[in-house]
Amino acid sequence: MQKTAVITGASRGIGRSIAFMLAKNNYNLVLAAKTTEQELDKLPSTIYSVEREIKEVYPDTNILPFKTNVQDETSAYKLTDAIKSEFGTIDILINNASALSWNPVKKMDMKKYDLVNSVNSRGSYMLSHYLLPLIEKNGSGHVIMHSPPINLDNIGGYTGYMMSKYGMTMCALGIAQEYKKRGIVANTIWPSTLIESYATINNNLGDKKMWRKPEIICDAIEYMLQEPDTFTGNMLIDEDYLRTKGVIDFKKYRCVADSEPPKIDHILSNIIQNN
Repeated sequence: MQKTAVITGASRGIGRSIAFMLAKNNYNLVLAAKTTEQELDKLPSTIYSVEREIKEVYPDTNILPFKTNVQDETSAYKLTDAIKSEFGTIDILINNASALSWNPVKKMDMKKYDLVNSVNSRGSYMLSHYLLPLIEKNGSGHVIMHSPPINLDNIGGYTGYMMSKYGMTMCALGIAQEYKKRGIVANTIWPSTLIESYATINNNLGDKKMWRKPEIICDAIEYMLQEPDTFTGNMLIDEDYLRTKGVIDFKKYRCVADSEPPKIDHILSNIIQNN
């Protein structure tokens, strides 16, 4: 039976690349994003354009593009209802949608704090709350959060953002415990370097020499989906995890062929010093 995957933040960047990877693997797709009907200069691509692009390569893929605001409970409810009508159940939930703000407490006002926490920790929890019952119907499945391993030695300088991302990680760890030995697993994935996306571009986070392609996250997720149902509660770094799978050539993920991107912790340290 064909499996179904929900990807939030699927209109561009990492979410779009994940959708292509899953289409290659013959999944039904639910593309969820707070998208506009028309592309914008700084945010090109929508869930509808991604649907068209995937269909050009994988014409038999069943795709449900659904405009979704992960900050809004009514939107989450409508998404759930649409999935029930279209596919009945799901097998995978990838909470990829994210709001980014790397600022210290003194520079992050409450409007920005509320945004990143509403999208990241609350949004991921809410989607999990509504969609886990659809995974339960299958008796097995995956919840994947795009969030970092919890490291209490490395949160200074971007406190509000890390609170929101650690909230996603805690949600995954909690789900892993709640569904232990019940066939449903929950894990997190996080990049070791910055990834090329409109988040990095529009927030002026370096240049192509400092980025890897989103395919490194996709390859990690592809392996995660092949793990047994005992593989749960893990907080993974893409490069470290891929090395455990025998991957040794990471040059293919570079955005600039002759430039190895710095580790994300090094970049964040420089941001902290400048703030």
